[in-house]
Amino acid sequence: MRGVDTTGFFDEVAVQIGRNLPVLKEVLERLRWAQQKEYSSTTIHLDKKSPEDAKAISAFCQQLYDFSFVAKCFHNRPENNVRLILQTAPAIREFFNGEWLEWFALMACLEYAKERNKRFSCARNLSITLQNDESYELDVFMLIDGNIPICIECKTGEFRQNIDKYLTLRKRLGLNGRNFVMCITGLSDEHAKGLTAMYDLTFVSERDLPSHLARLF
Repeated sequence: MRGVDTTGFFDEVAVQIGRNLPVLKEVLERLRWAQQKEYSSTTIHLDKKSPEDAKAISAFCQQLYDFSFVAKCFHNRPENNVRLILQTAPAIREFFNGEWLEWFALMACLEYAKERNKRFSCARNLSITLQNDESYELDVFMLIDGNIPICIECKTGEFRQNIDKYLTLRKRLGLNGRNFVMCITGLSDEHAKGLTAMYDLTFVSERDLPSHLARLF
């Protein structure tokens, strides 16, 4: 149940990121890099940003502080930067390390199901064991109206080496390629179409995930 508990702020921050990734991507990358290096802080420089992007980044950093995703947030207006003191809680580290995309995918599914008054059940980080004792973890899985299964695998980094694994999993689950979705951050429309044509899986970016879901149910 913890995997789909939306009473915290993980879902809200994830939706904010997913809807504005081109602008907020640098904040994510700097936080993740600082986490990996075990640094205590990171600085986001705004001097080369457009006024609109700088305003959006500053507001997002403040939101991270308000929701305790960072321990402190300093807006240095003379030097035109924002300094973030990192939060060390494991759940926060995992969120910035890519779990945010799982939350974004889950919320996209819930939003479309509710808009269409569909019955649904859902899971995130679902561990399954198949009949041959192979174990997998499904990032997001939904069942719409009791008969439309949707599996979404989320990748914020390298994904190519895992394609064969997901093809095998799709076959084992008995899903068609439309309903097994590979959500890859920053994937161009052309690249997504090419990969989808090559493999019996559906590749989408975080931008196009909602529109693909709309075509499924």
